Amino acid sequence: MTESILQHQITLQPDGAKIQKWMRWLVWKIAIATVLLMAVGSATRVMNAGLACPDWPLCYGQLIPSQQMNLQVFLEWFHRLDAALIGLSTMALVGLSWWFRRDLPKWLPWASTLALGLIVFQGVLGGLTVTQLLRFDIVTAHLGTALLFLCTLIIIAASLTPYKGNGTAGKLSWVGLSAAILIYLQSLMGGLVASRWAVHQCLGGSELCVVMNSHLLGVVPSTLSVLILAVLAWRTPALHPVLKNLAYTAAGIVALQILLGVATLRLHLQVEPLTVAHHTIGATLLGILVAFTVLSLRDRVLLPTKN
Repeated sequence: MTESILQHQITLQPDGAKIQKWMRWLVWKIAIATVLLMAVGSATRVMNAGLACPDWPLCYGQLIPSQQMNLQVFLEWFHRLDAALIGLSTMALVGLSWWFRRDLPKWLPWASTLALGLIVFQGVLGGLTVTQLLRFDIVTAHLGTALLFLCTLIIIAASLTPYKGNGTAGKLSWVGLSAAILIYLQSLMGGLVASRWAVHQCLGGSELCVVMNSHLLGVVPSTLSVLILAVLAWRTPALHPVLKNLAYTAAGIVALQILLGVATLRLHLQVEPLTVAHHTIGATLLGILVAFTVLSLRDRVLLPTKN
């Protein structure tokens, strides 16, 4: 009788592979939600809705400001709601990773805790953007932290994703890392341009043109780094198909991003969906490059050693 009970308990014990699968699923879902959150945040900015809710963390002192609800209030309110849900999901990720730490990689609880720290800091910056009346440096730091949080999630998810490399990535991981850093810096500069309304200021009164032109000049090194990555991936015939597809996708997104950037500039940012798409695709590109870097680093472990 006792043996049968013990056997039943053993069968009820969580399987390590299954737990890791669910954790990976949760991290990818949070990462996708984060990209969508940044899209909503971009829409909030271009629609001048950043102060539609004059208080924080509530909106007009309510959880749901039904009487004051319009498009601008809805965007700001929904942005906060989405951020809160992501925060709760990250807390669940941390709790589960520590609870099942014996069945998971040792680094996962610490990495998830780091992600939680970033999202808490992000929430503080979100509150400051309202209380400090959209001060440009805080708004830019808000974006930068969101991108770091996204990168952390992608690193975790890509590390948990089943992947069998063939040891042909070589130094491509460093090219991918360089491209990711340049895209991150370019995204920060784009956030600064947006938070200071530099395009409108420059085209309207020749002010802040240095800020706008710095973002335009930054297109060159960031684009070249992604194109070099794609070319090197193409010239490595034995490279794992996943890495090839990620590199080619990054090159395609860069081309699309440039077209969107030119369109938004020529239209003086008057077409809001284009501006939102430009910001969102930039975050997606960063995520793809981070995923490429992580997987190519895992691939390098399989490089043959020289005698």
